This record gives sequence, C-alpha cells and structure tokens, in this order.
Amino acid sequence: MDKPWTNTFREEIEALKAAIDAFGRDALDRKAYKGISGSLGSYAQRDASRHMLRLRIPGGRLTMERLKFLTETVEREKIARLKLTTCQTIQLHDLTAGQVPVIMEDAMESGIITKGGGGDNPRNVMASPLSGVQPGEAFDVMPYAEAVTEYLLSICRDVQMPRKLKIAFCNGVDDCVHSAFRDMGFLARENGVFALRIAGGLGAGRPSMGVLVDEAVQPGQVLYYVRAMVDTFCAHGNYENRARARTRFLQDTLGPDGLREVFQRNVALRKAQGGLDIPVVEAPAVRSGGDGVLDHPRAIPQKQPGLFAVKYHPIGGILPTDKPGQLYALLKDIPGAEIRIAPHETLYCIHLTAAEAERVLEATTDSGVTAFECSVACIGAATCQQGVRDSQGVLQTLVKAVREAGIPDGALPRICISGCPSSCSGHQAGAIGLQGGVKLVDNRPQPAFKLFLDGADALGRARFGTAAATILERDLPALLVELGQAAAAARQDWRQWSAQNAAQRDAILAKYS
Repeated sequence: MDKPWTNTFREEIEALKAAIDAFGRDALDRKAYKGISGSLGSYAQRDASRHMLRLRIPGGRLTMERLKFLTETVEREKIARLKLTTCQTIQLHDLTAGQVPVIMEDAMESGIITKGGGGDNPRNVMASPLSGVQPGEAFDVMPYAEAVTEYLLSICRDVQMPRKLKIAFCNGVDDCVHSAFRDMGFLARENGVFALRIAGGLGAGRPSMGVLVDEAVQPGQVLYYVRAMVDTFCAHGNYENRARARTRFLQDTLGPDGLREVFQRNVALRKAQGGLDIPVVEAPAVRSGGDGVLDHPRAIPQKQPGLFAVKYHPIGGILPTDKPGQLYALLKDIPGAEIRIAPHETLYCIHLTAAEAERVLEATTDSGVTAFECSVACIGAATCQQGVRDSQGVLQTLVKAVREAGIPDGALPRICISGCPSSCSGHQAGAIGLQGGVKLVDNRPQPAFKLFLDGADALGRARFGTAAATILERDLPALLVELGQAAAAARQDWRQWSAQNAAQRDAILAKYS
C-alpha cells in the first residue's frame, strides 16, 4: 500500500531521470549530479559512465519478497556486482544510467525505498541482525527500527536534516550496529526499555562516543526521541560547514551536559504535543524446529528450540551475483525464513530446521570461515570516486597470504579496511583498522595505510583504536603474517596476545613502519 509520501518519491525519481540525462550530456557536473542522485541512494562511480544504487533495507531485513526482487533484478538487468555494506544495505554496482531509475521504481513494489541511501538524509536505520532469534536478547528491536524508518521517510523532505543521521537499535547482546557511537543508539534492556545515547559517530574528524541521555525510553515512544534529535540539530547544528554538519559536533557546541539538557527539553515538548506513539509489538510466534541437532561453526542455534541461523560471509562483502537466486530457491518455501544483513558484511539465513540449515550450508561453502576471512572492506578506490586505495584488492591479497602461511583461526582478528579517511568500514572500531592514504618514500608518495590498533565494538566495551603506524601497501601481507605467526606461536588469540605482548607487537610494527 502506498504511503503518503510515495507519490513524492515517484516525482523525485522523475526529476532524477532529467538529471541523469543532463549529466550524461555534460550539462551537469559531477558534484551537482551527486547532490541530486545521492539523496535517492545512487552515485556515479569513478568511471562516470557507471553508477551505483544502494537498496535501503531497514534493520538489514531481507524478506522473501525483497530477496525475490533482488534475484529477478540481478537476472533481468544482468547486474555485474553486488556489495553488502556496513549500514546493512545492498549496493548494485556498474549500472548504466538508464537502469538506475528503473530499478528504483521496481524496488518500490517490494517495499524497498532507496530515498535516504545517501546525501543529507537519515540513513538506513540499523538493528541487531539476529534480533528476534538471538539467545539472551532483551527483546526484539526490529519493529522499532522499521517504525523509525517509516517516520523518517515521511518527514525528511520537510526538515533540513543533519548529514547522515544514523540510528541503530541494539537487542542487548551484540552491538555490531554500534549503538554506543551512532547519532542515536537505542540499547534494549531486560526490563523492557531502551537506554539511549546520542551525538556519537565516526568519520574523518574526531570520532565520538555517544552521550547517555536517557536510561528508560519506553519502546512505544521512540519517535518522540527521534524527532527531538532532529529538533536539537535544527536549533544548534552547524549548517555552514559541511564537515561539521553532524550531530557529534553538538558535543563541542553545547558540551555533553548542555546537549543532554537541550535534548531532554525537546523530548518533553514533543511528548506534550503528542501524536507519535507507536504500538509495542509482541514477538510473532515461530514454528518449532523439532529436535534436530546440528554442529557446524556457521550454524547458530536460535532461541526458538530446534531452529538455526546460518552465517554466510562472502569475502569483502562482495556477494556473488548468483547467490541471491540460489538462496531464494532454498528459502522461499520455508515458513518464516528470511535473511538478515549484518553490519560486518555477513548474511544470516534464519528460522531453519537442522535439515534446512544443512542445505544452506552446502550452498554457501564459499563463505569466509576464520575471523580474519570475515574482515570488512569498503568498495575501494577502483569504484568509489572518493576512494584513495583499493581496499577490496588489498583484502584479497591479505586473505591469500594468511591462508598460504597457515595462520590459525583467532591468531588474527577481523580487520576493517577503509580505502580513504572516511569510515565506511568502521576502521576506528576494529581490533586492527586500516585507513587508505599515502606515505612519502624518498620524497615520492607511495600507496600506504594508516594502521589503528585496539578498537572494539563489543557491548559495554566500545572504544576507538589508536593510530599506531603507517605501513606501505606492499608490506601489509608480510606484516599481518608475522603478527599472526607471533600470536599463534604463543597459542593465544589476537586480543590476548596483543594486550600481553605489546612490546613484541610494536617491535614487529616498527620493522614495517
């Protein structure tokens, strides 16, 4: 069913068609075109004749209807490349200009709205990928992520938003959605309420942890808090300097205490006006999985007895174009089955019996297995017009070197590689993070990466890594192998070895920096 803003979105697609035509005729420059296309989730790639389209998937919830759309689109449009993202979306790459609006319009019929996939808009609202099925969770946060999505899409044309307003809902088990340092991070608690942090974020400037502003947000009132965040930025945000047009800089402008006071006052004002309450959703009943048993490192028991989630991580988040069709064929007739996209570029197929999970495991044997093979990388400079280094190519090289060296699982962590100073991989929060750049060697710039150490996104233990060295790109494979060998020789996992053997670790880094 169409929403009140659906026709407006269709009008925006029509305007995009005119912009695409002007851009193709060089009557519109790249920057001006980006200003139009970005708000609808599309950008021209480094090769301006090719385009990317980002499919907004609230909470990373890839239902069968959405998976069917993706499967049919890939086949019909002959999509050459699919990329999972750290905001739980899917990017379609190497599109012609004419394909972009066609796919946008088709996606609407499957409940996929690309509005806000980029530009100065609220971005994809995130949720713990296993919300609703994960043992130990406080409660299912997915309904609230979806409700916030609908609300933001209804108001984003009427209010001058902060850049990249990013909102995350954590189920209280796994904070891979980074609720500790989003523009708004809702953390579910066992007593049925959310703790809320605001004005956090990564980025090329100073990263910031969120400010705790409330420890008892009622789930049915989350929209009041979202609107209050927008109100707070509209009144106090920096609209003159785009580099500072993010909520985290409100901590500088108002100070944490001042920000908390202003925000809470705006919440109270919105509550007094009323009209933004949403129903508290009861978790839907899920079938029983029987008493099947499955012992596999990629099979995760759900909180529903006898049911499993299967983890699938394509290397670098590059999803083989035939995989959506394979998974749809396996899942389409399974009651309640769907896929969840995780921020670490992993897919989870959920609500499977042991027998069904076995078939999905067989279809996904190309998955990364070790923590290191499940590393995260942005699309990279070969495609992204903002990119500096080819993060995808670097990751492939590193995975090959680590496999050939026989480094055991755990000796190296999952690493996060961003191809430029932007934080598309979340490299500041990685145990090892790499940020693309250059290094002068004999007064000549050489491809290099700034290396960050000891970041973490674990629930309750989030912290940003510290810049430890700048390493030439060509030296990264040897460095990672030597670090992994040292941890393996000590029979320790990476976190333990790095913490207890900092002098040895830093001596190895010094050899390459």
